[in-house]
Amino acid sequence: MKIQGTNPVEGQDVYNRVKDINKNHDTEQRDNANKADDSRDRITLSGKAKEINELKSLINQMPEIRTDRIESIKKAIDAGTYNVDLLNVAKKILEEI
Repeated sequence: MKIQGTNPVEGQDVYNRVKDINKNHDTEQRDNANKADDSRDRITLSGKAKEINELKSLINQMPEIRTDRIESIKKAIDAGTYNVDLLNVAKKILEEI
């Protein structure tokens, strides 16, 4: 083992140097993390907005065609019991005009 120099390195001196290096490193990491957090977009939803999103997802899961209604109308037509209210049909037509 070779010892270079005439002044021995004191343990406290080495400890302080390592401590300073680690402190600087930790500070840089925190700064970089803060910069990364600041660069991200953030959005917060109110309770009403969350409820609306939940309802939208439920609506999207529902089928567009009400097969149960179609089947009941088909059965009524086949049985001859399906009656159309002509007055309501006329009202709906006039509403569309």
